[in-house]
Amino acid sequence: MSLPLNYIERVYAGVLGKIIGVYLGRPFEGWPYEAIMAQLGEIWYYVHDKRGTPLIVTDDDISGTFTFLRALPDYGNSLALTPAQIGQTWINYLIENRAILWWGGLGNSTEHTAYLRLKSGLSAPHSGSIATNGKVVAEQIGAQIFIDGWAMVSPGDPAQAADLARRAASVSHDGEAIYGAQVLAAMEALAFVESGTDRLIDTAITFIPKDSVIYRLIADLRGWHARYPDWHDTRLKIVEHYGYDKYGGNCHMVPNHALIHLGLLYGGDNFQKALMITNTSGWDTDCNSANIGCLMGIKLGLKGIDAGADFRGPVADRLYLPTADGGRAITDAVIETYHIANSGRALAGEPRLAPKNGSRFHFSLPGSVQGFIAEDPSLLTVENAQNANGVRGLALRYHGVAAARPARAATATFITPEAAKMGGYGLLASPTLYSGQTVRAAVTAEQGDIQCGLFLRHYGEADQPVLLRGPQASLLPGQRYEFDWRIPDLKGDPIFEIGLEFTCELRASGTVILDYLTWDGEPEVTFTHPAHTGNFWRQMWVNGVDHFESGGDPFRLIQDSGTGLLLTGTREWRDYTVSTVFTPHMVKSCGLAARVQGMRRYYALMLAADGRARLVKALDGYTTLAEAAYALEFGRSYEISLTVTGSRLRASLDGKTLFNVTDRDLASGGIALVCEEGRVAADAVRVKPAE
Repeated sequence: MSLPLNYIERVYAGVLGKIIGVYLGRPFEGWPYEAIMAQLGEIWYYVHDKRGTPLIVTDDDISGTFTFLRALPDYGNSLALTPAQIGQTWINYLIENRAILWWGGLGNSTEHTAYLRLKSGLSAPHSGSIATNGKVVAEQIGAQIFIDGWAMVSPGDPAQAADLARRAASVSHDGEAIYGAQVLAAMEALAFVESGTDRLIDTAITFIPKDSVIYRLIADLRGWHARYPDWHDTRLKIVEHYGYDKYGGNCHMVPNHALIHLGLLYGGDNFQKALMITNTSGWDTDCNSANIGCLMGIKLGLKGIDAGADFRGPVADRLYLPTADGGRAITDAVIETYHIANSGRALAGEPRLAPKNGSRFHFSLPGSVQGFIAEDPSLLTVENAQNANGVRGLALRYHGVAAARPARAATATFITPEAAKMGGYGLLASPTLYSGQTVRAAVTAEQGDIQCGLFLRHYGEADQPVLLRGPQASLLPGQRYEFDWRIPDLKGDPIFEIGLEFTCELRASGTVILDYLTWDGEPEVTFTHPAHTGNFWRQMWVNGVDHFESGGDPFRLIQDSGTGLLLTGTREWRDYTVSTVFTPHMVKSCGLAARVQGMRRYYALMLAADGRARLVKALDGYTTLAEAAYALEFGRSYEISLTVTGSRLRASLDGKTLFNVTDRDLASGGIALVCEEGRVAADAVRVKPAE
């Protein structure tokens, strides 16, 4: 498979179309057409403000799409990927009743039902089959809403996209739900190289049975489109023949799939109009809007998205992915674009892309701002800019900056105060930046003399934001300056944003270009209950245990059944030592994990009630790498540490090395406290670079 020349930009347009569609349709999700028209009118633009809700929200349509696709890199970006492996990806990244899904219960929520099947040991595709769960449960909409990523790794190859879509959808769905997912994935994949709507549909329907409902539905819609010039008339025909009254469950695939085709057929080559039609038609608006948004984004590219209203400005690339891999939760459309495109490149035999030496914020895609927002738009505006050499950066244009009137722009590194107020799906997240890591950034002044510096904000007393300034530099026109800032010890307080500040004694205006901003190195941080009041020190731990209490201990974990993890850190951590003091109380086993990549991918030193200490690897099951006799006494405290360096794993108890082994399967990841059936307390948890 050869990649289109503009592959990365078209993926970016697809990602943007997906998240714009969600943010557009989410405030009235589940509404019928009549209620939308009566209360909001045709949906030509965001209406979150009319509904009193935030624009940027967590949503299963976004989270599931970009999370379940991680099966590809987790299993070597191979086309041999199986439904069972995608099912393992669900089990790894989902936290029951908390992350990504609507946890509506067995037989009610299709995805929750599939999760419970997987958890019980039933592998995919049996976990989602009609034979296991019944026709109504298996044919709900989720197969479609999570499917866009499989198309975006298959540019110009609808057959591959449809096949991957089938495998992924079968984890939780079957029947008509899989057919709808295959049609959508095939159209999106072909849209990278083909803009004709009829050609997209003609190709997509070759992958599904001609006697399926989805096949008949599409034929009917094309016929009605040819007959009725007004989309409202065709919407009525959809209600008459494929409405919710004819397809059971909470949110069936068939009616909603019809509305995607309604927007596609009547929207033409107008991104805004296609989303308006699909959204105004009602039902599962955020799901349908997200799918048509992704398809139209790929089909029309960034210019098509930008041709109408400014959908991108308010979004500023921001999105959330709340999973057991908390360090990936605070992300943006550019970061996710490169994850997707690099999987697509791997499938095509092409090398990875890592702009500006792999910088986290590099602004290399047209219009990208990667979550950077001006604190006061009257003092500062933010936009993507391209220099004479074609290199893109972030243009920070300050206006009237003077003494006591600094201008700032920042991007989130953790749950911000605004995001903390968001309702709906929970935002599970760990910070992306920690004490001990080194922040690097490069700026160039285009005009004006200005004092420029890095700053961050972290949570302090009573969870109030605390501003901390980093290195400063006086910039002259044309001058480039590179910052290097090792984050000081913040006593475990989570950092929630980082950015640039501009100050000047006299009134000044001008432009500074941020070329890149990134950080590297391992953290040097101690996690514990802070001396001050506040709760964000707890929220920086992704809660994968049944009960996370504080009480008299900084960390008290209680797991009613099975194994639970309390996780923090990021995939970028590689070589470090994590240590704590454990006090087990009536527990089957407990331990400390490193290189954690979710609920089922990690190394851990475990102390068990059966009198054994074990160094284990969790990876599609559990492997004991080493074990020894070690009597576990309830109520006694144990000093426990785990050092990971390259392929070397060294585990220590009470200051003595217990295991020193080699394993190469997990190269990086965060940390976790582990509890299996019982209660364990932990003191301060320390992380430092490996010596």
